[in-house]
Parts: sequence; C-alpha cells; structure tokens
Amino acid sequence: MTAIAAPSRPRPRPTVRARLGKALPYLLLLPGIAYLFIFYVLPAIQMFTYSISEGTLETGFTMTGGLDAYRYAVTHFGSQFLNSIIYGGLATILTLLIGFPVAYTIAFRGGKRKSLLLFLVIAPFFTSFLIRTISWKILLGDEGPLLGPLKDLGAIPGSFSILGTGVAQLFGLTYNFLPFMILPLYVALEKIDVRLLEAAGDLYATRWQAFRKVTWPLALPGVFAGSLLTFIPAMGDYINAELLGNPQTRMIGNVIQNRLLVQNDYPVGSALSFILMAGILIAVTIYARALGTEQLTG
Repeated sequence: MTAIAAPSRPRPRPTVRARLGKALPYLLLLPGIAYLFIFYVLPAIQMFTYSISEGTLETGFTMTGGLDAYRYAVTHFGSQFLNSIIYGGLATILTLLIGFPVAYTIAFRGGKRKSLLLFLVIAPFFTSFLIRTISWKILLGDEGPLLGPLKDLGAIPGSFSILGTGVAQLFGLTYNFLPFMILPLYVALEKIDVRLLEAAGDLYATRWQAFRKVTWPLALPGVFAGSLLTFIPAMGDYINAELLGNPQTRMIGNVIQNRLLVQNDYPVGSALSFILMAGILIAVTIYARALGTEQLTG
C-alpha cells in the first residue's frame, strides 16, 4: 500500500523587513563606495588618460595611447625615485624604532594616564602639516634654538649646518609621520593578553625571550599597518624635501608637484604618479609576504 505524500507547503515569502535586513550591510557600504568612486577612481582614470595623451593646457590634450610620458619619466627621474625609497624607508624604520617603545609604554605601563599620553601623541595633528615643517626649519636653523647656543659655546664650528641636508629632511619626515606609527602599534599591543606574558615567565622565559616569542609576533599587525601609514605618504611627500632638504635630496613628490602645478605637464606628471603607485603596491605586497600574511589576519 503506497503512502500518499502530503502536499508541500509553499515557503513563506521574506518580509520587507527581512529583505532590508539582508541588504542593510550593502546599503551602509554605498556612501563609502560612492565617495571612493567619485574622488579616487574617476580622477585616477582621468589621470591615466592624461598619461597616454599629448598636448598642453592651451591646445588641449589628445589621447594617443603612446607611452612616451612613461619612458621620459623612467629615464629622467631615477635619482628622485631612489631618494623617495631611501628617505621613505629610513623614516619608516626610525618611526618604528621610536614609536614601538612609546606604544609599548602606553599599552602596558600607561595605567590611568593612557588617554593623556594618547592625546599627546595626536596633539601635533591640531597644527597644520606645513606649520609643523616650518617649525623644524626654525629649530634646525644655523642660529636656531638648537645650533645657536652650541655655536656660541664653541661646541660646534660656526660653519656647521643641518638645515638644507638630507638629515634635516629625514628628521622632518620622521617627526611628521611618527603618530601614524604609534597609534596602530598601540592598538595591536593593547589587544595582547597580559596572561600570555605571565605564562611565558612561568615557563622560565626571560623578558627578551617573552618579547621575541610573544609580544613581537602579536604586534606584527600593528607593525604592518604603521609601516604602511608611514611609508606610503612619506614616499609621496614633497613639503619636507622642499623646506628642509636641498636640490640633491628632492623626492619624486617634488617632481610630480612641479610637473602638474608649475609646468602644467600633465602627461609626464600623471605617468610619474602611476609609476609611484605601482611601485608602492609592489613594495607593500613584498612586505606583507615577508611578514607573513597568516600572522596579519589573526
């Protein structure tokens, strides 16, 4: 005797509220996506068309698809690209060496003063980037508050100068981008469970061994984020090189600024910008693989 299967009930249609609930994450993403599309993607596309075009502002630009601007950019500005890599890399290393102890102290020894210490870290942001750099120009001046008294005491020769050198430029880059390194490091260190360090001590690990085996690996996401936030803007910076350096220490940001805003050479300036973006992307990819992406997503 065969059983008669009961007719299946139709699945209830999702309510409007349920549909909105599923679509809500995407709706919340729309403003950010629209902002990036309007103010980044569209200008990037426009800049790419300039890089493969010929002409001037007076005659207009005609897209030819040629790569003359890229060839010119690569063959004529190698030293500026190299300066950007050297000074951007050195600034990143210095901010890490200076910022890690600061972030470590705030995270593990800050106590009730954490908020005050973090405020002091971000306090320079209340002043314009340009004004902060000009302040370094005054500080490092030949008769400034740093070198002036030393010259008066005869501790250094009167001809000694820091301003207008690569050292002054590196000082400016390190100072201006130091908070971008400290804050991600603090966030990563703050998340570390202190009981892990206590367990390392119970297992007879020295402080250095506990730092190397526990603290440093868990802080790598902060190191990675801080390095990106420092290296990328430092590579494209031109204010520090303009005010604190000299013509020999000019970076690629100075060339791009000059080509786009002074000479109105949009094809070469756009080509330089795309080469810089591609170089940074490659460097970031290599750096992420060197640190280990599995450690950065944990």
